[in-house]
Amino acid sequence: MMEYLTLNNGVKVPALGYGTYLTQPRVTEKNVAQALKVGYRLIDTAQNYGNEREVGKAIANSGIARDEIFVTSKAQTSGYRSTKMGIDNSLAVAGLDYFDLMIIHWPTGNDIETYKALEDAYREGKLRAIGVSNFNHQEVQQIIDKCDITPAVDQIETHLRWQQQGMHKFLNAHGIVHEAWAPLGEGSGSVISNKTLNQIGEKYGKSAAQVMLRFDVQEHILTIPKTTSVSHLKENIDIFDFELSANDIERIRKEDEKTSESGWPLSMMIEQYY
Repeated sequence: MMEYLTLNNGVKVPALGYGTYLTQPRVTEKNVAQALKVGYRLIDTAQNYGNEREVGKAIANSGIARDEIFVTSKAQTSGYRSTKMGIDNSLAVAGLDYFDLMIIHWPTGNDIETYKALEDAYREGKLRAIGVSNFNHQEVQQIIDKCDITPAVDQIETHLRWQQQGMHKFLNAHGIVHEAWAPLGEGSGSVISNKTLNQIGEKYGKSAAQVMLRFDVQEHILTIPKTTSVSHLKENIDIFDFELSANDIERIRKEDEKTSESGWPLSMMIEQYY
C-alpha cells in the first residue's frame, strides 16, 4: 500500500520515499534496487551526492515502468546558465529523459536566476515539478514574489525534535508541500529511544520509527528516510495499515524541541526558518 500527495501542479507523489544522502556511488545502485524491490517508488538524489548515475542504473534495471517511479534531484549550482547546464548534465548522467522533481539544494544568494532556470526546464518538459530545499519562509516568499511558478516543495530538516511547525503552516498556506529530510533524526537515536513514540507504537504493534513516519504522512509531510538495511527498508514502508489518533498526534507535537540534529549554522536555525 502507498498513500500519495498531490503537488500544486497536479502531479502526484508517493508520501514516502527513499533517500540516498551520503550513500557512496559504489553501493547506491544496489541499495536503490533493494528499495524498489520492496515497494518504494520515490527515490531522492542530488547533484552533490555524486550518485545520480547509480540511481539511474537501478531504475533502468528494475523492470519497473519509468512513469511508476518518482525521481527527485537537487541543483547544486548558482545562476541561470550553470543551472540549465547542470540539469542537462544530471539527466545525461542518470540516463533519464526527465526528473519528476528538481529543487534548489541550498540558498545561494542568486536564487531567482537559479530558479528561473528550473522554470524553463519545467516548461521544456525536462522536469515535472520544481521546488526548493533548505529555504526559510522569507526565501520561499521571494521566489513566490519574483518568479512565475510557485515552488511545489520545500525540503527541510524535519524530525521529532524539530518539527518545523511554523514552516509547515506557512508552506500549507501557499500550497507548497513540506518535505522532511532526516525524518528519523539522522541516526541520533532520538526517535528509537523516545518514550512517547514507543508507548504509542505499543498500541499498534509498530516501532517508534514507524510511528514517526506515520506522523509525517498523516500531517501531509513528504518524507524520505534513508537506510541500508533491508529489514529497515521493509519496516519503514510498512506504515499504511494503521492511523494515529488525534491524541497521538498531539502527544508527538509536544516532543518538539526546535533543535537541529545536524548542527546547522545560526542562519538556518528555527528563528530564521520561521
